[in-house]
Amino acid sequence: MAAEEKSIDLVMLVDDNDTDNFISKRIIEITGFAKNVEIKNSGKSALEYIEQNKDNPEKLPNIIFLDINMPIVDGFVFLYEFEKFAEIVKDKCKVIILSSSDNKRDIDKIVNNDHVIKFITKPLTENALQEIKEMGVA
Repeated sequence: MAAEEKSIDLVMLVDDNDTDNFISKRIIEITGFAKNVEIKNSGKSALEYIEQNKDNPEKLPNIIFLDINMPIVDGFVFLYEFEKFAEIVKDKCKVIILSSSDNKRDIDKIVNNDHVIKFITKPLTENALQEIKEMGVA
């Protein structure tokens, strides 16, 4: 009998593009990748959500799909602020960059961040989700 796959309770999408969020949410739902999807349209609102739930680990996302290019609080600022959270938060929330950026400098800068476990180019696909599952992230 195969080992039971751990199911992912909560995924957070952090992207200012509603269309991208819609597509990502649908692929997550269709594939059964996660039970729940929380959508935040800015890095600021994502950080506020984490701050509000930092003492309540079951409400924290297992995976945060983070866009790089957003107004005000972009992916880099989000990661800088994320670094300030307690270890329990950083251990629970794995960050995956989901971006249309192909700027090598951006990519290099972000994949060297300790909390980023993967870089995915938009759109999110079933194959990308399968790769994440195979990494044993959840």
